[in-house]
Amino acid sequence: MAMGPAIEEGFYFDFDPGKHKISEADFPKIEREMEKIIKANLPIRRQEISLVQARKLFKDNPYKQEWLDEIEAKGEKPTVYWTGDEFVDLCAGPHVKSTGEIGPFKLLSIAGAYWRGDEKNKMLTRIYGTCFPTKKELDHYLWQLEEAKKRDHRRLGKELDLFTISEEVGPGLILWHPRLSIIRNEIENFWKKEHQKRGYQYVYSPHLGKKSLWEKSGHWQFYRDLMYSPMNIEGTEYLVKPMNCPFHLQIYKSKPRSYKELPIRYCELGTVYRYEPIGTLHGLTRVRGFTQDDAHIFCTPEQLEKEILEVLNLAIFMLQSFDFNDFQVDLSVRDPKNKEKYLGSDRIWKKAETALETALRKKQLKYHRAEGEAVFYGPKIDIKLVDSAGRTWQGPTIQVDFNFPEKFNLEYTGPDGKTHRPVMIHRTVLGSMERFVGTLIEHYAGAFPVWLSPIQTMVIPIAEKHNQYAQEIVKILKENNIRAESDERNETTSAKIRDAELQKIPYILVVGDREVRKKTVNVRARGEKVLGEMSVKAFLKKVTSDIAKRE
Repeated sequence: MAMGPAIEEGFYFDFDPGKHKISEADFPKIEREMEKIIKANLPIRRQEISLVQARKLFKDNPYKQEWLDEIEAKGEKPTVYWTGDEFVDLCAGPHVKSTGEIGPFKLLSIAGAYWRGDEKNKMLTRIYGTCFPTKKELDHYLWQLEEAKKRDHRRLGKELDLFTISEEVGPGLILWHPRLSIIRNEIENFWKKEHQKRGYQYVYSPHLGKKSLWEKSGHWQFYRDLMYSPMNIEGTEYLVKPMNCPFHLQIYKSKPRSYKELPIRYCELGTVYRYEPIGTLHGLTRVRGFTQDDAHIFCTPEQLEKEILEVLNLAIFMLQSFDFNDFQVDLSVRDPKNKEKYLGSDRIWKKAETALETALRKKQLKYHRAEGEAVFYGPKIDIKLVDSAGRTWQGPTIQVDFNFPEKFNLEYTGPDGKTHRPVMIHRTVLGSMERFVGTLIEHYAGAFPVWLSPIQTMVIPIAEKHNQYAQEIVKILKENNIRAESDERNETTSAKIRDAELQKIPYILVVGDREVRKKTVNVRARGEKVLGEMSVKAFLKKVTSDIAKRE
């Protein structure tokens, strides 16, 4: 036995199986043994022992001995937990009082895991499981797991021809196929229109900058592990950007500013690059190159609270526009025990945290205070969206920053004619295009609403003689900005309909002799809903309305 912590989704335990092999086929036998232990209602007892006793107790277990080395180095005393009189494990606890208190459980999966997560160490066998107070809660969680498999954006990405991750290009770097590019384009156009309405100015910035810029910002010191190595160009070191903020700062600094100009809101769909360890990469949702829906607001201290509230309003509006109506909110602040990890004084941090907290209270949003989750230059609000399967995803983030304006000497002339320091807000309202679109694929299970669907209408001619009429309908639809195609393959009508449904196309228009004669279409909506015969004009009105309402 190596180690076995509780984790957010349940628990796992790492074993060194030696000559034995454990597989998921063994789970029923293991679960029966676990049930026996629960029914026996064995007492679970904590005991603090000496290092000598602990080393003797676990004398044949090198993994426990290594843990004991750490405990000794910290000057702590080891604690063990006994289950009944026979089973003992090294653990800090806490635990339930007896095995009878353990609720319904399920072993979930098996995986290989290096001891201490280091690939230089031995590969162990890891068994994952979960446990809930009631069977109803366990069943719901297991349903969520099954839903997650069906909705997995990596699987749907292949089935719906959406994206590729090529080993020849590199891990964590996404190749967007035409269909997913359409979805992204629709989202970006919507995003730009909504930002323009709210007084944002669109900017562009380069993909790399001098290393000295990132040293000045503090990224090189505090963010080095996630940045790519410098490249030498004409004797000067450059870095691909992990963030857009230093560039937006330079635009602000390009000329003198007056209080009459503030707030200034720069926005950019800026692609950044971060070195994520290969083991953490996951489809679209954890990548190495991604496009942030980024913005930076420069305002007076008096404008700060109003600007935070406006960003919160925009973030919630954007999420609700994509059918995300349930959120979890974190106020991410400094770790008070490790202040050296962060830029700036206590006064500045207190001011920034208070501004965010005040805005959350005014907006009447429930939030969790997450110590140690702030970025190095300031505290932030993190909004996690809850999808249709009940899972949470990291989405919008709002960060207040008094540090960068000071480091980069940002100024504006106030009504008193004197020089003042602006406040900076870093924010995204979707997160990144890659993660957000990956989340959307799973949220909709690939069945996008009409306004986002790559193909909004598929026209299916019953026979070859109906192909010309199908092409005429496609032409009319395209002239009205409807994304339409016709399926003229030499297949049966039912096969074409089935394929269109598998591609999750919102509307299928079947045309045959009757439709050609009457200049109509026979309409099927996604989900095998037969809407029946209607004129092309009537269908056009319906689909145009769906798109306009983003239904």
